Amino acid sequence: MSIIIFILIFFTLVFTHELGHFLVAKANNIRVKEFFIGMGPILWKKQKGETQYSIRLLPIGGACVFEGEDGLEDEKEEFDERSFPNANVWARIAVLFGGPFFNFITAMIIAVIVVANSNWVFPVISGLTEDSAAAEAGLQEGDTIVSIDGEKIHLASEVTLISQFNEGGAMKIVYERDGERGTTELQPHYDAETDRYYMGIYVGKYDKVAPIKVIPYAFYDVLYYFKATYRSLALLIQGKMSFNDVSGPVGMVKIVDDTYTQVKPYGFSSVVLTMLELVILLSVNLGVMNLLPLPALDGGRLIFQFIEVVRGKPVPRDKEGMVHLVGFVLLMALMVVVVINDISKFMH
Repeated sequence: MSIIIFILIFFTLVFTHELGHFLVAKANNIRVKEFFIGMGPILWKKQKGETQYSIRLLPIGGACVFEGEDGLEDEKEEFDERSFPNANVWARIAVLFGGPFFNFITAMIIAVIVVANSNWVFPVISGLTEDSAAAEAGLQEGDTIVSIDGEKIHLASEVTLISQFNEGGAMKIVYERDGERGTTELQPHYDAETDRYYMGIYVGKYDKVAPIKVIPYAFYDVLYYFKATYRSLALLIQGKMSFNDVSGPVGMVKIVDDTYTQVKPYGFSSVVLTMLELVILLSVNLGVMNLLPLPALDGGRLIFQFIEVVRGKPVPRDKEGMVHLVGFVLLMALMVVVVINDISKFMH
């Protein structure tokens, strides 16, 4: 069952991403040669009009292929006005941004469904630990955390996220108690065993979101995953997260399986809502990752388009194509390493 759920999630994530590229390309009259999901050998294909649609064997990505996009064709080959390189630079920018944008839109739509049909975990202090830093700061059980260091809080997980990234600095807390707001400064306590700082609170109060507030709270949900993704990337770059914290397709199957096993006893609706929440996380993650300024990714391709905007002329297509080719090879090599690492984690 977990494999089926993973395939559905993978299909949804990649399909919506590539659909974003596809629809924006069509809106700008750019020819799409192929639209495929997966990599490797073709399992199914269908030619419709000028586009070939296909599903491939390996669940590690997909693509929307535009005429003349890769820049590695014969230099003498000429393309008409509907080819990617001959489109207006701002049309190309819109097409490249369309994939990640559709990931964010998909996350938002699903978040509305989840928030409307499940309990929200409000940032209310439900308990204090022994020798709590929060107690020293005057916080009490029942207080609602309004903001931390100027960052507004709407979800209990946001408190946990900020606490996890704290490196010992004092935290300015705005809280609400009995309808009145107060401000205090909290100095987190260091725990040598886990090598991190703690606020010393348990946080979370389950309740329904009022119908009129479903859309704003759905946005807060998506925003939380956006923050979690880029902050995790920052830790990875700083070397504060190990390679073992990175998961590929095999790791995703494990995450889906673990989540399904935990939620299954609570019934079908709980499984569906929990899996949809996972789709929100992964969709935001995919959108953010694709916007990274790395060759072969949408973000890397966008860099070349913005260089063209600044210079007033494009970077030579063969040079750009070579950069993306090298980036793609390195990306595939990284994917292989991640898969091997995932498998080794399963075996331990």
